[in-house]
Amino acid sequence: MVTVEDGRPVRMRGNPDHPYTRGALCVKVNRYLEQTRAPDRILHPMRRVGPKGSGRFERISWEEALEEISVRLRGIVAEHGGQAIWPYLGTGTLGYLQGCEGVAGRRFWNTLGAAKHWLNICSAAGNSGLRLTNGSAGGMDPENFAQARLILLWGTNPLTSGHHFWKFVQDAKANGAYVVAIDPIRTRTADQADQHLAIRPGTDAALALGLLNVVLAEGAQDEEFLARHAEGWEGFREEILRYPVETVAEITGIPAEDIHSLGMRLAHTRPTAIRATMGIQRNEGGGTTMRTIAAIPGVTGDWRHPGGGVSYSTSDHVHLTIDTREDLLPAPVRTLTMTRLASELAKPDSVKCLWVYAANPVGSTADSNGIRKQLEREDLFTVVMEQFPTDTVDYADIVLPATMQTEHLDLHAGYGHLYLLWNEPAAAPPGECLSTTETFRRLAAHMGMTEPALFDSDLELAESLLSSGHPSLEGITVDRLRKEGWVRMNYPEPFTPFAEGFPTESGRLRFPPPGKAYVPSLSARTAGAGPYPLTLITPAPHLFLNTSFGSNPELRRRAKDPVVLVNPADAEARGLVGGQRVRVHNAGGAFLADVEVSDRVARGVVATPKGRWPKLSPGGANPNAVVGERDADLGRGAVYHDNLVEISPA
Repeated sequence: MVTVEDGRPVRMRGNPDHPYTRGALCVKVNRYLEQTRAPDRILHPMRRVGPKGSGRFERISWEEALEEISVRLRGIVAEHGGQAIWPYLGTGTLGYLQGCEGVAGRRFWNTLGAAKHWLNICSAAGNSGLRLTNGSAGGMDPENFAQARLILLWGTNPLTSGHHFWKFVQDAKANGAYVVAIDPIRTRTADQADQHLAIRPGTDAALALGLLNVVLAEGAQDEEFLARHAEGWEGFREEILRYPVETVAEITGIPAEDIHSLGMRLAHTRPTAIRATMGIQRNEGGGTTMRTIAAIPGVTGDWRHPGGGVSYSTSDHVHLTIDTREDLLPAPVRTLTMTRLASELAKPDSVKCLWVYAANPVGSTADSNGIRKQLEREDLFTVVMEQFPTDTVDYADIVLPATMQTEHLDLHAGYGHLYLLWNEPAAAPPGECLSTTETFRRLAAHMGMTEPALFDSDLELAESLLSSGHPSLEGITVDRLRKEGWVRMNYPEPFTPFAEGFPTESGRLRFPPPGKAYVPSLSARTAGAGPYPLTLITPAPHLFLNTSFGSNPELRRRAKDPVVLVNPADAEARGLVGGQRVRVHNAGGAFLADVEVSDRVARGVVATPKGRWPKLSPGGANPNAVVGERDADLGRGAVYHDNLVEISPA
């Protein structure tokens, strides 16, 4: 909710009537209006005048920008084909009109025949694993955690990266629920849990099997649910029996008595709710991890109980029509993978135009050193649509000023709840900033395109989104959303999505086949050996949202200089002391940070938050300098928590 006086937003707060947010804003968003007026806001189109990477630009008009872009795009298409253009869209804007949820700008790119963009940076591995088991990545309504009696917060830290959800955990605790945090780091959330299990990174699927081993020993599997709603049970049962508690203790680093104790709770507590979000699947075995965790409520029958099951993302419960007009493509085109930016740009049939929007790959994507090298290419025409002068902007040929949330119209559906939300602009854009949709409308017109779908207004696009005919959207219209602000989709309360079956071909949950229930991560296979014996975890920061807000002076002041958490035993072995500046490095690169000696990380694990702008950090790098361009086992997901490093004095 934004209060506007004389056309100027003066106050922003959460809506106290909203059942999920209950009026609260996180520490990041509390300063949002301040951010819209920041002195480093990009307000006008700019053209590069210095070397790539220098960040030196001159102001130009929109007409000049559109003309230069049009000439370059036409030339690239004529000489190299449309597939030499890569529209690199990130998660900086999540709206269904202006951002990645609706694949903003795709109609325009299809008309040009540009390459497709595989947005795999966030949740792809986990989504793939869940769909293999359940047929959908959608699961529990997070609000129903209030009804749970046992809650497993598995690889998730909601007090930093999703605090609205925490209210429902508190409600459950008030009703006697037992809360367990399973995380390699003792996070803020772990501090508030009844128990913290410091798991070895990338071994979560083994723990899931070990817990189910106890459930079987207790005879606590739900035979009726298994018979009616599952397939592959006998094979999966045999797989579970291969993971007794003692074996799982060796794999995970968790004491056997703690695994057995939690297994007993899982066996005899209904409903049990599991919250496992994106961090847990950012390793080589991440897809299988979510596939196997999703099997737990299939064995225990928790899906039949309100307050039972698994919650990862609610996105698959959103059935909007995403019409990117594939029919506009002149021919089939290649798909380029987001987390492989450096290597894709380095290929012989390389990209000739990189168009970056809602993304900051120099600060957010694996192999940041390789990305910088490729962005220095003079033959790579780079356009960046941005709000602030990020490290990626510094390499642009043309910079286009983008609107922020309070300045454009959008339709949202959070991946942590079941509501559609209308975003009406609260103020006119400053300077010459344009929304994503308006930018592509103007560019299409300047290039002489005539396809009517390229010029649909934002309201027309919103109407199209709501036209799927799915029962969850019945009665939800643009007029209603504009009037009410938010509407819960048509799901019952409480919502038990798989109580009577699953959206698979057979209508049944599909257990992982034998030998496919645990894929150890790189760090789980090799940690402690070789020249890089430490596993680096890069969790979400408390004060930044990925690299969004990374230039905010107050948030940077509060965040202080980057730190790396090091277990006391690892610090002593290397002669490191608290506050010492160190170099965290591997064969791919290095970054600088200050040591914080802490038992919040187990021996062999080090941790530093993501989200820093390299150019505003010591040494000009961030943790992605040591993150490799490797894929998870499913969905080509990213591996931000599966990298081996060493630490030396700087």
